[in-house]
Amino acid sequence: MFLKSLSITNYKNFESASFEFDKTINCLVGDNGKGKTNILDAIYHLSVGKSYFNPITSQNIRHGEDFFVIEGVFEKGKREERITCSVKRGQKKSIKRNNKAYDRLSEHVGLLPVVMISPSDRDLILEGSETRRKFMDGVISQSDKGYLQDLIKYNKVLAQRNSLLKFFALNHTFDSDTLSVYDTQMAELGERIFDKRKEFVDDFAPIFMEQYAAISGKQEDVSLTYQSQLNQEELGPLLEKHLQKDMNLQYTTAGIHKDDLAFRIKEYPIKKFGSQGQQKSYLIGLKFAQFFFLKKMAKTAPILLLDDVFDKLDEQRVGHIVGLVDHENFGQIFISDTHPDRTEKVVQSVHQSYKIFPL
Repeated sequence: MFLKSLSITNYKNFESASFEFDKTINCLVGDNGKGKTNILDAIYHLSVGKSYFNPITSQNIRHGEDFFVIEGVFEKGKREERITCSVKRGQKKSIKRNNKAYDRLSEHVGLLPVVMISPSDRDLILEGSETRRKFMDGVISQSDKGYLQDLIKYNKVLAQRNSLLKFFALNHTFDSDTLSVYDTQMAELGERIFDKRKEFVDDFAPIFMEQYAAISGKQEDVSLTYQSQLNQEELGPLLEKHLQKDMNLQYTTAGIHKDDLAFRIKEYPIKKFGSQGQQKSYLIGLKFAQFFFLKKMAKTAPILLLDDVFDKLDEQRVGHIVGLVDHENFGQIFISDTHPDRTEKVVQSVHQSYKIFPL
């Protein structure tokens, strides 16, 4: 699978632009602020249905304009897929596949697997559990449409249950029948999501540790584990046990929306005890594990988007990333960089076709 062409209208800083890409390596080079990252984000947007950096759709419309349109032509399995993503201010986003609009945007997720590696990925280590849950959900959703539907339904029921708890507190009332309806739905959906997350981490963690060892050049003791209240008890009884606490706080304190991934090095949190280099290796390991996991599940190589990684990584890690392109059936890669000479030197070393796009 690869992206043949891309056209952008009123997306972020672009009024209008179009590109014809190489099927293997594409380098976007130029000074900061020229829009290199925005092109990568447009590709991600076409693949996943939302921006990697700003999920608020209207904020991706070029300043002073009322709409944006992104269109890409992909080749997948010897068939062309024309994907169009557009939005007008005040209206819902539209995604079309070969000129036919999806009934639900979630139906598009997984068709065109993609992996982005960006400096903002440091948030996976530095920020709270929500960031790591989104990473996990994003990877699973690209390979399992049923999971994404369950997650959407769960979050909807969770919001309804939280609203009901606030209503009880505001009106000094309680309705166990209505609450039990939400509890039953949450328990059913939550258990399914928990089972799929657990299965995912069991498959994903060994791939990650293999990638970390290759990138770091060391056999450091790193681990990735799934933390969930449901590891100890099923969600139905948990909701009952936490009811009084939920009533006092007016929100739901038990469930898969509290799950986390524990990132450790030598049994200690990498956030506190990992060096900067170890944290970088850990993040690249996560992203490469995502790449190989999606490749296995989708039976096609995801498009790999590398945003400004050369300025953030040492030569050894860059060499490992670019060296992968030499592997058979690796797929298509996009690289953004501020130094054209450095970029060309690196891509020439892998003996594959490439294009450089000055911006």
